[in-house]
Amino acid sequence: MGGPLAGLRVVELAGLAPAPFGCMVLADLGASVIRVDRVSGGTDAAGGVPGDVLGRGRRSIGVDLRRPEGADLVLRLVERSDVLVEGFRPGVAERLGIGPAQCLARNPRLVYGRMTGWGQDGPLADRAGHDLNYIAVAGALEPIGRAGAPPTVPLNVVGDFGGGGLLLATGVLAALYERERSGRGQVVDAAMVDGAALLTTFLHGMKAAGAWPGERGTNLLDGGAPFYDVYAAADGKYVSIGALEEKFYADLLVLLGLTGPDVPNRHDPAQWPALRARIAEAVATRTRDEWTALAEGTDACLAPVLTPEEAAGHRYNTARGTFVEVGGLAQPAPAPRFDRTPAETPSVPPAVGQHTIEVLTALGLSDAEIAQLRRAGVVG
Repeated sequence: MGGPLAGLRVVELAGLAPAPFGCMVLADLGASVIRVDRVSGGTDAAGGVPGDVLGRGRRSIGVDLRRPEGADLVLRLVERSDVLVEGFRPGVAERLGIGPAQCLARNPRLVYGRMTGWGQDGPLADRAGHDLNYIAVAGALEPIGRAGAPPTVPLNVVGDFGGGGLLLATGVLAALYERERSGRGQVVDAAMVDGAALLTTFLHGMKAAGAWPGERGTNLLDGGAPFYDVYAAADGKYVSIGALEEKFYADLLVLLGLTGPDVPNRHDPAQWPALRARIAEAVATRTRDEWTALAEGTDACLAPVLTPEEAAGHRYNTARGTFVEVGGLAQPAPAPRFDRTPAETPSVPPAVGQHTIEVLTALGLSDAEIAQLRRAGVVG
């Protein structure tokens, strides 16, 4: 693989959502990632999802991690790797014999990435949970939603992916940078509660400065301001309006035909309901795509609200190459971009255990040893 991380060797213990996404980011940027998919008796897939786009750019080896021989194979991979990533509950990797102590004993330069919701310690560390629970405790859920309504359940991008997988990838890269000075690896404890809380840093600053005084859905950037909101067009589709600055707002008013002296004052929150009604009435006179065409060449900060499928074919995204086709499926391209070491188009996600023989051979196992492990159900 090309990309700035070419040559970086990562072992990923298969899991769901945040850890695979973090490893996908590393793989997209050029790292060589071997995913250890859990199998039972050499055949039964218990981890890793064939065809899952988060698994792109990997090789897969199927291993029964409950067997000592399986754990030993992971440790042998660790000996020649830079990073290991796991997303088990605290203590599970240790019980399997592949926890930080066991792995760092084999490779003191290893960066051991741990992805959980609650973290490796604390009163909730051993409790189950999901994205919604983590962002709720982090204070990231309560501010999202309309005034007078309960918090809105967002897509799991805040906890699983933004506060989880990206935080993990960032932590791993930071530890690798520090290793260049110390020569030593370390454990990276990435918790979705920590990451989701980190994403709200700006909100804490706004509140402290008095710039976020109201309840949910009544403030500048949460749908409270009529010039920063989503409106229905004539065809039932939506446009987004984000005209915060005066010059952009002036362009918006011209675009919408709201230029008379009777336009409510946007600087007076008491007039926001009336202003919202005027904007909604104007937007409802044309279709989404008509507004999109009219807004081109202006700074009105009006953009269409696209479905994920529409986004892949939007002319801006096609011009930038924001989406790529992998295995016949359009999906987001690797990001960010690099001028000297650009990332390549990712390879299709592997089937569980697709590269078992290839990886074991590279570890130095003979054909007879591999055949014995397969007969014993240790690998699949």
